Amino acid sequence: MISLQAYHTFGVNAGAEALIEIDTVDTLLEFIQTQPKRPFFILGGGSNVLFRQDLAATVLLNRIKGKQVIEADEDTVTICVGGGENWHELVLWTLENNWGGLENLSLIPGTVGAAPIQNIGAYGVELKDSFVGLEALELSSGEEQVFSAEDCAFGYRDSYFKREGKGKYFITQVYFNLQKHPQVNTAYGAIQEVLQAAQIEHPTVKDVSDAVVKIRSSKLPDPAVLGNGGSFFKNPEIEPALFAQLQGSHPQMPNYPGSAGKIKVPAGWLIEQCGWKGQRRGNAGCYEKQALVLVNLGGATGAEIWSLAQEIRASVQMKFGIDLEVEINVL
Repeated sequence: MISLQAYHTFGVNAGAEALIEIDTVDTLLEFIQTQPKRPFFILGGGSNVLFRQDLAATVLLNRIKGKQVIEADEDTVTICVGGGENWHELVLWTLENNWGGLENLSLIPGTVGAAPIQNIGAYGVELKDSFVGLEALELSSGEEQVFSAEDCAFGYRDSYFKREGKGKYFITQVYFNLQKHPQVNTAYGAIQEVLQAAQIEHPTVKDVSDAVVKIRSSKLPDPAVLGNGGSFFKNPEIEPALFAQLQGSHPQMPNYPGSAGKIKVPAGWLIEQCGWKGQRRGNAGCYEKQALVLVNLGGATGAEIWSLAQEIRASVQMKFGIDLEVEINVL
């Protein structure tokens, strides 16, 4: 077994049968052609996965690099980015060029190829807002396919690649359309507070990114110091009738507009109300600064972290009648 401990941000001790770095499409095709029936698992930055046990599979590490402009006019620029590029490094590159669209997604861990799978989002912006399309290899056939935004069927922290296409495709290139004269999105309250404190009245994309980095750094643990996978649960969207019922007993419940007339409630708030913030079970814990984040306090197993997650879900269900949906990929 090859240890996966250094290849995912939870840092639990899990193994795989083999590990192959994929840095070109040709390398990937060679694997498919020479080992067509071998079970595999695709791994990018490992920031959205929890291993409960060893994998009886070969892990394919997405390390396909490259960033280039493929089209530009007076107002916009279209870029093509390798699936193995680090997401935050891509954001920094767009900021260096003063292109707008990704600044609110600063400091999100992981790779570019994993970002569309999750439709990553933060502070009022989602990946789909700047997404043009992607190229991927269908692993059973070795055929290259192109996916439009419509093909990806993006939803809240969701896409075709988390449903029907799960585990079937290796994303090699992702395309984004960015703004040359960006109108920044500062609608999120915490961003406004940071900008006001810095006395910035006309923020640039760099200013917004700096604000997001400051906010995220204050709330979320550094995986290099404390193993974690970021937000463990999705923020639930509930029916207005249930929200009205809950608001009667919890008038301070924060809420935001959801999709299809539903109301979004912060999962972290629900978990905190159940008394989990800062609690631990063995070597697994609920982060003291953000209850939505589960952490490896040192030596935790994946099973230990998963057991804690199940306890948290059960208590939220009992107190609020809300079933929390897991955001990360649990294996």
